[in-house]
Amino acid sequence: MQAFAFVFPGQGSQSMGMLDAWGDHPVVLETLQEASDALGEDVAELIRRGPKEALALTTNTQPVMLVAGVAAYRVWIAETGAAPSAVAGHSLGEYSALVAAGVLTLTQAAPLVRFRAQAMQDAVPVGVGAMAAILGLDSAKVIAGCAEVTKELGETPDEVVEAVNFNDPLQTVIAGTKAAVERACVVLKAKGAKRALSLPVSAPFHSSLMKPAAARLKEKLKSVDFLAPQIALINNVDVAVEVDADRIRDALYRQAFGPVRWVECIQALKARGLTTLVECGPGKVLAGTVKRIDPDLNAMALSDPASLVELKKLLLGAA
Repeated sequence: MQAFAFVFPGQGSQSMGMLDAWGDHPVVLETLQEASDALGEDVAELIRRGPKEALALTTNTQPVMLVAGVAAYRVWIAETGAAPSAVAGHSLGEYSALVAAGVLTLTQAAPLVRFRAQAMQDAVPVGVGAMAAILGLDSAKVIAGCAEVTKELGETPDEVVEAVNFNDPLQTVIAGTKAAVERACVVLKAKGAKRALSLPVSAPFHSSLMKPAAARLKEKLKSVDFLAPQIALINNVDVAVEVDADRIRDALYRQAFGPVRWVECIQALKARGLTTLVECGPGKVLAGTVKRIDPDLNAMALSDPASLVELKKLLLGAA
């Protein structure tokens, strides 16, 4: 068996029926029931039937993406018993990684991410904040452009735009107030960005505007019991592996308003000798970023029974 890492996607990879391909797999059904009991609602129904607008609400998106990632992970463990050597998660996906690593139970994590989502939505009213993906421009130039725009709008101290997701060497997401993000898109295209795509999100995630939400999350985290991770987990905010519960809590608090250092997370996994990375959950967004970060890495996805069969062959040599 070759060593491998699992990475978990965050918001944006959700879709109606994203667990349908698993059919009546008992592990998936058990996972859905556990999350439903923890949240006091039928999570399976929400994922299966939506509607799409309901699934897109961050207070729903965050719990369902958590559940989808954990379900796929549990299927893998149940059928193979082969744990990854390390895990990481993109933004919200870090909470799925925490469950995989044994730090939190799904019963703990589901209401926690819903609380996180609500706090984030409450921090900035819908329409006040914005996010955009900047494509084809080096991240250092994106950071400099955001600083330039923030200084330019300095007479309006409430206007801010920051680089918040370093997804691959030529894709950086910016976030902040709507006017500042729109201005930054113009400036960054003038600096050479190929595209500046507005993202359909309800809040400026991972920006300093999320500090009020982070403060609420910090208090909430105090009441949650954390266990020592059984698998190395590389976090977003420091690109570090923590084992102390208080340090893990602090990293989650700062992650809410700090950038997702995804490029560095992938590089850190490679530095641990892990060259095969498996995206665990719906979609193939992270698998795509892995190849753009380092073409020498092997990137695969685990999202349905067919991909499970392929992974067993590739990683375990199973027939």
